[in-house]
Amino acid sequence: MKTNLKLLRQKKGYTQIALQMKTGIEQSLLSKFENGERIPPTETLIKLADFYNVSIDYILCRTDNPSISK
Repeated sequence: MKTNLKLLRQKKGYTQIALQMKTGIEQSLLSKFENGERIPPTETLIKLADFYNVSIDYILCRTDNPSISK
């Protein structure tokens, strides 16, 4: 399962190392998440969704709409 994580990171202009420094998520894990080799755990999905200000469903490609519904 691939995610929109790489697209989000690139839109912000971050390298995986820069994202690691901002979020505390290891670069090797970020790479595996972006390549679909691993699914981020719930806590990590929340952290990334908050960081990018998008919904978890957008990260997981369950919707094309990045907006958060409240």
